[in-house]
Amino acid sequence: MQAVYSNHLTSVSSSRNSSLSFKKQHPLKIIALGDSLIYGYGDFVGGGWVERLRRQWMSPDSSGHVLYNLGVRGDRVVQVTQRLEQEFRCRGELRNRTPDLILLSVGTNDSPRLGKQNGRLFTDFFEFKQQVNHLLDAAQSLCPVLFVGMTPVDETKMPFFDCLYYNRSDQYHYKEATLQACQQRNIPYLDIFDLWLARGEHWIKTQLGDDGLHPNVQGYQTLLNDILTWQAFKTLA
Repeated sequence: MQAVYSNHLTSVSSSRNSSLSFKKQHPLKIIALGDSLIYGYGDFVGGGWVERLRRQWMSPDSSGHVLYNLGVRGDRVVQVTQRLEQEFRCRGELRNRTPDLILLSVGTNDSPRLGKQNGRLFTDFFEFKQQVNHLLDAAQSLCPVLFVGMTPVDETKMPFFDCLYYNRSDQYHYKEATLQACQQRNIPYLDIFDLWLARGEHWIKTQLGDDGLHPNVQGYQTLLNDILTWQAFKTLA
């Protein structure tokens, strides 16, 4: 399976437009919407990269941006799309105000095989591409969007919950479909999958929890560091 994606370890951001501009002054109101990677499952110390970032922004010498964690474990693209507008409309804080930015991270839960290694995909690939396009169009119609890609799994730890068989080959195809959809809309995309693979198999195992799917405490801190050094994200500082 390694050959499927080994020639695609390119830059961490493949969007044609890596900068954002905001009409409103700081501090910004931001929602992070997605699955367990947003929720922070597995980080019993810092609560995940979103929570770590929220705490950092609350410090007296920070930008003071307001960050809402709207991650739900197990969510696929279709569930995030269903939640999108209602979550967006409820996070304005002030009357007639809405968030300034959406951070999206979703897709991992669409990619596993069900029941066995060669079982059917949880979300059909063609349907996934349609759903991603719909999600990005809906999100971009509300405000600027940044997309944080999925982390690679440890295939030796599968199946997850004794029934979900994640593998990197399928992950790669779903990741690429998302990246291309973001490129078409000039949405900055942080390619965590390729970035982490480039650091080597031994390194990846130090960043993932015992389930082989979610980052561990160290992995979430690494993820936050990768996001903070992302050129598209630096515009928020």
